[in-house]
Amino acid sequence: MPTPLPAPYLVAVSDTAAGLLGLDPALLARQDYLDTLTGNAVPERAQPLAAVYSGHQFGVWAGQLGDGRAILLGEMDGPDGPIELQLKGAGLTPYSRMGDGRAVLRSSIREFLCSEAMHALGIPTSRALSVTGSDQGVMRETVESSAVVLRMAPSFVRFGSFEHWFHKRQPAHLKVLADYVIARFYPQLLDEENKYEALLAEVTRRTAHMIAHWQAVGFMHGVMNTDNMSILGLTLDYGPFGFMESFDAEHICNHTDQQGRYSYAMQPQIGHWNCYALGQALLPLIGEVEAAQAALDIYQGEYAAKISELLHAKLGLAAEQAGDQALFDAMFALMQANGVDFTLFFRRLGNLQRDHAGADEPLRDLFIDRPAFDAWALQYRARLHQESRGDAERKAAMDGVNPKYVLRNYLAQVAIEKAQNKDFTEVARLLSVLQRPYDEQPEHESYAALPPDWASELEVSCSS
Repeated sequence: MPTPLPAPYLVAVSDTAAGLLGLDPALLARQDYLDTLTGNAVPERAQPLAAVYSGHQFGVWAGQLGDGRAILLGEMDGPDGPIELQLKGAGLTPYSRMGDGRAVLRSSIREFLCSEAMHALGIPTSRALSVTGSDQGVMRETVESSAVVLRMAPSFVRFGSFEHWFHKRQPAHLKVLADYVIARFYPQLLDEENKYEALLAEVTRRTAHMIAHWQAVGFMHGVMNTDNMSILGLTLDYGPFGFMESFDAEHICNHTDQQGRYSYAMQPQIGHWNCYALGQALLPLIGEVEAAQAALDIYQGEYAAKISELLHAKLGLAAEQAGDQALFDAMFALMQANGVDFTLFFRRLGNLQRDHAGADEPLRDLFIDRPAFDAWALQYRARLHQESRGDAERKAAMDGVNPKYVLRNYLAQVAIEKAQNKDFTEVARLLSVLQRPYDEQPEHESYAALPPDWASELEVSCSS
């Protein structure tokens, strides 16, 4: 059962997430709803539970883990099927280990905003309905105020859920879990000759596609442990995440990750590694190593095809040609050498005109080595001449896939600091901007600017 928090207050609500549940967002500030969102009251038909799972953390087997600060209330009907409702930060569970079962306002606001921002970007993700806060203190590096996020997903089953029963040598339990997941979420696999091999293949495919989407927007998860990997291919468990600013393929967004295992460049490889961990866990059900290997072997091809598709769209290229990968590689090398802001580069690239370099200046100004940019732009223009679309049509298409607004760490930090002083207006304003990431929103132009100098000093870690 959740552990109540004293005097809870509403920090933020996602109107679009509320709409999925048929809820009027205005009602959520009412005391009875507020108590439910915080865990101070449990709905009449709810049967709260915490799930056990195990996992590999930073590549090392960590044994039993579980929902240490997450409590599943139940599920409600959504437009595309049932949606599970889970409180994060609502108190101790049987799996809290040395933790206190609580979440802090800082990390809760970050998870809330990023869940909704990723959804608006079109990336598979869990959702967040609300954040509630309380003045009850929680000890982290310092004493911070408590908060609870109500997050939503069709399921919170993880790779680590399967690893748990495999490593416990309980194949009967493993089968119950796999059969449940297939029947509930992958019914199209029920008639497959080996439905467990088919499950591994489908999860591998979804994982490859999800990570390709991450790479395409410069998103870094920060803690790609197997217990944080969704069996549905959703982005799950927002902790020390970050969006790429000054481009560096080796960038590590998690201060705790001293070895760089979860750097931007490593994410595709780690996604494959995690699928192998899932494959090992499913092996008693699949039966043959060769069958599991065949399912896992689709990862690289699926990832390569999806990231190619996304990069072609980002550069406004409707057709694929043999030399395109070399153009992409040269682009990323140029961005790396110049530390170019990831989001601004792709957004401004849409303004480049095929036959006129005069409009290049805002884009060109992102580069220290402007002659190097000019040389690449010459190759890019030559490639555009092989396309049939004109500048205006291409720009419209590119603006639809290259966001103007992402959740930069400093924007979240500004909203957090105001919220810590009971001013929640910036959280609401930032959420509103992030819900329309591809729109121009000229009234919010400052949210798309280069980050201030102090932003480079921000650090997020596994406690974030």
